[in-house]
Amino acid sequence: MSRQIVFAWENTDVSTATAPASSRSARQGWQALTLIAPLTALWIAIIYALPIIPTSGVQTTVHQLSAHALIALGLWLGLERSNLTPDQRRTLWLAVMIPDTLWFAVVWSAAVNGVFMTGAASLPLLPAAILLPVIVGVPLLLSRRVGQVLDAMPASWLVALQLYRVFGSWFVASWLRGAAPVIPALPAGLGDILTGVFAVPAAIAVAAGTVQGRRAAIAWNLLGLTDFAIAITLGMLTTPGRFQLIVPAASSFNAGIYPDVLTPAFVVPSSILLHALSLRQLLRKRRTRARLL
Repeated sequence: MSRQIVFAWENTDVSTATAPASSRSARQGWQALTLIAPLTALWIAIIYALPIIPTSGVQTTVHQLSAHALIALGLWLGLERSNLTPDQRRTLWLAVMIPDTLWFAVVWSAAVNGVFMTGAASLPLLPAAILLPVIVGVPLLLSRRVGQVLDAMPASWLVALQLYRVFGSWFVASWLRGAAPVIPALPAGLGDILTGVFAVPAAIAVAAGTVQGRRAAIAWNLLGLTDFAIAITLGMLTTPGRFQLIVPAASSFNAGIYPDVLTPAFVVPSSILLHALSLRQLLRKRRTRARLL
């Protein structure tokens, strides 16, 4: 009899706690959205009025270095929460960050030296730069130790981190100025803006620990991956080279030009891997919750 009373009390506690947590996270999510969306619109207005900002490479440098530093910090904090030994934590952190930093340096150097500039007879180096890190990285992210880190890390971290995607709004600003064609600038820019703007609300939702919050985070990840699928496809079809099927109205537009090329060559594969990590983490937590129930 006492067990039945305890079980009933636990069920009542969960049901009454879930509803307030869900409504509270929804309210906080809308508050975050009403703050981030106007700031993003203001940023678009600034870079539209001052095109020297994106063309100078300052914006690209700041947001890529910031994202790189946050990835390094988040990984280390996640490792500290895991049950790995100090040597295992250090080894895993270096195993992730050294290749990532080297790839960052190689892509940056190649972009500055015009390696990704495309022409009719050139090899498709930019698609290779996008796909190679994903092909190499995804199997590594499926390792058991990475899974242990994901289990110890709050699910909101990997979601909120991609707030930096709002900087993809430079596509939209370039299109508004007539410096970039509507395809692929508008679909790619709007997709990045939506992913970045909803990153924090989705992180707040999943932090509530509800089923609805986890579903919102999964939907957000799928939105971000869909954005990349569309942007990469349209980019290949409009960039001069072997795959070009659409000739952009802005003849000077070339995805291989520095600093613009750093977005597809480094930010895109890094973000795809972050989405893959987030989805794996969310699915692992769902399986863990199912086993507990």
